[in-house]
Amino acid sequence: MKSYEVNFDGLVGPTHNYGGLSYGNVASQSNSQQSSNPKEAALQGLAKMKALMEMGFQQGVLAPQERPDVAALRSLGFAGSDAQVIQQAAKQAMPLLVASCSASSMWVANAATVSPSADTADGRVHFTAANLNCKYHRSIEHPTTSRVLGAMFADQKHFAHHSALPAVAQFGDEGAANHTRFCREYGQAGVEFFVFGRSAFDTRYPAPQKYPARQTLEASQAVARLHGLSDDGVVYAQQNPSVIDQGVFHNDVIAVGNGELLFHHEDAFLDTDTMLAELQGKLAKFGGNFQSICVPRSQVTVEDAVRSYLFNSQLLSRADGTMLLIVPEECRANERVWQYLQGLTSSAGMIREVKVFDLKQSMQNGGGPACLRLRVALNETELAAVNPGVIMTAPLYDTLTQWVGKHYRDRLAESDLADPQLLLECRTALDELTQILKLGAVYPFQIN
Repeated sequence: MKSYEVNFDGLVGPTHNYGGLSYGNVASQSNSQQSSNPKEAALQGLAKMKALMEMGFQQGVLAPQERPDVAALRSLGFAGSDAQVIQQAAKQAMPLLVASCSASSMWVANAATVSPSADTADGRVHFTAANLNCKYHRSIEHPTTSRVLGAMFADQKHFAHHSALPAVAQFGDEGAANHTRFCREYGQAGVEFFVFGRSAFDTRYPAPQKYPARQTLEASQAVARLHGLSDDGVVYAQQNPSVIDQGVFHNDVIAVGNGELLFHHEDAFLDTDTMLAELQGKLAKFGGNFQSICVPRSQVTVEDAVRSYLFNSQLLSRADGTMLLIVPEECRANERVWQYLQGLTSSAGMIREVKVFDLKQSMQNGGGPACLRLRVALNETELAAVNPGVIMTAPLYDTLTQWVGKHYRDRLAESDLADPQLLLECRTALDELTQILKLGAVYPFQIN
């Protein structure tokens, strides 16, 4: 039976804005309060989805969230009609309104952690929505995320869904941005690689000093238990605290893996040699030949990696056994990074081609190609059980581009978030989107 890695890309929401909400994310903070272009952002993301589909990769769509989140504002003491709640928040606590309008759900690498059926004890694909409790604007996402994933992967014979972990610092969970799976074939058992920034209870693990470590060891271990993963199929590794303090807020900013290959920076991890040996040994038990490409700091600094998002790229397996690397335009603009990539693809290594995409709207807010997609390994039967409305096709692409053109604004400044009309625009757009993607009622305004 054939198996596939399906990339489900996040559709950018109508309230895409540069709120500078993510402390530790250099791009997010440096572009704070600039005007954004939600329409351009959504179209850039759709263009990438279409391109990958046309290259023969399985591609899906993950819907955005309802914003502003009026229910969240009500829980913080604002009252009255929806319009009154928004106006009160704008007047009394603008930072809370900005947070409630965040479109950061577009970065669906943080939506959940996914384990394929070949790895799990019950032979189902398991999803655990990430609690994202390190940042308030993202901590309010998981209830809707769970409903959307449930509507996409509804067949309980094939799919299992878990609630987010407890929303406390000890179980900080950032989803697949700190999770990679290595395997010989997508349908065969593999090794799931969990990367954490700190331990909540074990003081032997060093912690960063400037920026928060968002993923805990304990959260990763809990997800592995929930998914029924075997000890032989799991490796835990710690991020280098010093690179977190340089803006590497998730592992997918400093490393990316797929199939039998890990592409990483020299300074990405602690105890790198021990970790690589463990990955090699465990994958070998499943018939795999683990390999790694280490990018030396002498050629690409951590600062270069963070500014270019070299590692926040998509590493895709091609039919001939080689790899394709999808990178943002910022990689080509960085002389050292682009020189390294030219040398990489001219060698006889696994990565043979690099394709560049313009994702400026997402990049300016701190998310590159890898942030925009959630990877789900599925066999043919499981893929057939996925809600067909969310699988990208040429007609769906055309419909979604028309939908964006109809509902999205060309410009959004922070002051525009106080306009109650924006909420109505967002709800109208999302109500139509659920019909396009055949999701049913997944948003609070549709349910309440």
